[in-house]
This record gives sequence, C-alpha cells and structure tokens, in this order.
Amino acid sequence: MLTAEENALLTQTGPGTPMGDVFRSYWMPILLSRELEPDGAPQRVKLLGEDFIAFRDTDGRVGVVSPRCAHRGANLFFGRNEKCGLRCVYHGWKFDVTGQCVEIPTSEPQIAESLKPKASIRALKVKEYSDIVWGYLGNDTPPPLPRFEFAELPPEHRFVSKKFQQCNWAQAVEGGIDTAHFSYLHAGFNEGQKAPMLRTEPGDNERTARYRWLIEDGSPRFTVLKHDAGLVLGASRQADNDQLYWRITQFMMPNHSLAPNSFPGDNSQGNTWVPIDDESCWIFCFAYNTDHPFTEKERKQFSRGLGIFSAVDDQYMPICNRENDYLIDRELQRESNFTGILGISEQDAAIADSQGLIADRTQEMLGQTDLGVVRFRQMMLEATKDIAEGKTPHGANAPEAYLIRSGDAMSQKDVPLVDVLAARFGDSGGSRVSSIGK
Repeated sequence: MLTAEENALLTQTGPGTPMGDVFRSYWMPILLSRELEPDGAPQRVKLLGEDFIAFRDTDGRVGVVSPRCAHRGANLFFGRNEKCGLRCVYHGWKFDVTGQCVEIPTSEPQIAESLKPKASIRALKVKEYSDIVWGYLGNDTPPPLPRFEFAELPPEHRFVSKKFQQCNWAQAVEGGIDTAHFSYLHAGFNEGQKAPMLRTEPGDNERTARYRWLIEDGSPRFTVLKHDAGLVLGASRQADNDQLYWRITQFMMPNHSLAPNSFPGDNSQGNTWVPIDDESCWIFCFAYNTDHPFTEKERKQFSRGLGIFSAVDDQYMPICNRENDYLIDRELQRESNFTGILGISEQDAAIADSQGLIADRTQEMLGQTDLGVVRFRQMMLEATKDIAEGKTPHGANAPEAYLIRSGDAMSQKDVPLVDVLAARFGDSGGSRVSSIGK
C-alpha cells in the first residue's frame, strides 16, 4: 500500500514532475515506423503530457517537433510535408526535422536569414530502431539507446504493434508483471469449476501441462532479484513429479517488460508502456522468435489480436474497450470462460481499467504474490530520489543490460531462482543479478 503522496509521485509524468524527470532520462517509443511515410501526413503525438507533431521528410528522416509555428502559433498538424520540411499553411514558414526554420517567404531574403535562427522550434532527438521511432524528451545529452533482443533479430523474426490503454501507465505495468493472475484472469471454466485455458491431461508435455499447473497452484511463490537493467521476477508453482514450474518475467527501467509463457523454441513477447498523460498510455507490443521467422499466418494472427496483441482499428484503438465493457459475454462466463471476455490482452485491459483511470493504492491489501509489484514501485520511487540527487537513474547508462530473456523453466524443488536463471538463460538472465538492496 502506498500513501496518497507516493501514489501521485508514481503516476504523474508530466513536465516538472519527479517521475516525469525520470522518464525524461530514458529513450521512449513514440510511434511505429510504419505510421510515417515520406512526405506523408503529419501525425499528432502526445507523450508524457506534452504535444508534438511527427513527420517523415522527403529523404526518410523523422522529425518530432513542437506543434506551434514560431510565427503566429498556428498548429503544424495542418502543415504541408514537402521537400524535406514541414511548411505552415498560414504564412508558409517551413521547418526541418531538427526544428530549424529553413524558409520565411513572408520576409525579404536578408531579413529572413537573420530571423531563421531565432525562429527554430523544439525538436526531439529521434532514432529509429526495431520498427519503432524512439525519442528523447530530456534537455541534456541523451544516454545510449537500450538494446533489445527482438530488435537485434532480422525483421522477419519479429512483429511489432501497439495498442491504446485508458488508464495510468503504472497500473498497466503492474498487470503485466503480475504473473499470479494467470491462474484466474486467463483461466477457462468447465462444469462449474475453474479450468485450464487449454485442455490438458496428466502426462502431457510441459508446454501443455503448464496450463494445468496454473490452475492447480493458484498461489505461486515469488522471488524478485535486481540486475543492471531492472528486476527479474520468478514465480514458481508445483508441477508434476515433484518439480517446480517457473514463470520468469523481466522488468527493465523505466517501462519495459518481457513476458513469461515461453519454453525454448516458443515465441517470446514483451511490452513497453508509454504514458500519453496521467490517465492513458500507449502499449508497444512485440513478439519474436530467435529460431525461425514468423509465417504470414502468424503475422495475421498477431494483427487480429493474439496473446499480448489486441484486436485494434486503424488508429490502434482496441475493439474491446471501456466504453463497450470489453464485449463481456455473461453466458460465456457461465459456461467456458472465467471472465467472459475473449482475449488475453482484452482481459488484462479490462481489469487494469477497472481500477480507475489512476488506481488508488492507499486502499490496497497486498499479499505475497504482490512482491513483484512492490519491488517495481520501490525501484521507480528510488529513481525519483536519484534524479533529485543528480544521479543517473537505474539502467539509463547500461544499454547492453537490456539484452536479456524471459520465459518458463522447470527445476527440482529448493533450487534458487539465480540457479534457474543460469540453467535456462545462461548470461541472458540479467547482468549482475543480486538480491534487492545489494
């Protein structure tokens, strides 16, 4: 449970807020690369409570700039994206991707040349990486861009998309790193009882049996360790033959996560939660497979909604949303689905949104399975103290530390998480893994 002051500190990311300063110390996803075409329509972008206009110029370079023309404040969303610049349609002033004013046709040439340096507008530092446009909102020199395994693979091995979430970024993250809920929120229902999401039988292989273990053991034991990028969260459940089934999640500062539910050879998935404002966020979603490229069928499944991917419209707005109660089907809930809501992403969104636009953490009653959520909050609040003391927040200058993996593992009883990580992932479990506080 947090105090009201701590809850505000965690959730508010606008300009001048402590958590906003934390986010402005890292690179943030802004748009999918495919949302911008050379000389195409400018796009409105809101990020951490600030408004921008994004465009791709004639040469393919991306600019993310202030929406207001330096002349009379007309909104550049209505501008003409032409000949390597964004031209205001009010009086023709033109700006390039760096925010420099390159043409002032309403002035004599000599006067225009003297005005151009003064007429520049704010432009974010921008990089394209892994089919995503990344931006840095800080005013100082940006840190290195973090590296992710999915981004280092050939494009054929990954699928990247995004979805809108109508709640504060922090509660959406907390849903993503809380693997205890898989035993309930994502369960099926059969003959009056909670049932595995997929039909399983004793003796099935671990890829199928894990769905039964999720139902049979709804109270996983959590271990949370710290590493150079953030936290690794291990949740162990009782499995067959006196073994443990581990679901291992990675959280990387300040807003990235790698999901469990993958044994070797399975697809891996992850999310990045980007605050739009304090009451909504974009969730950038990625799936990847290190062993083989995705088939066209798999790509269509992702684009239509599968796993962490929602079924979305052309604006990446989920079809199932707060306004239509996520298309909950009470008959389905009675007969075969624990929630009555179809889709893992849709189930996650419904419950995160149900906590309110900003969850009131002063009213919680936390338990052992909330350990990962507690550690996440502690790490984020600690980052605000680091910023206040002039320190670099955790992970900001450790780009290689983000090249890690998550997934599922099996072990004998009493094997500690650090040994499970070494056996399952080798050096990719996290750099310099240690207990909290060390």
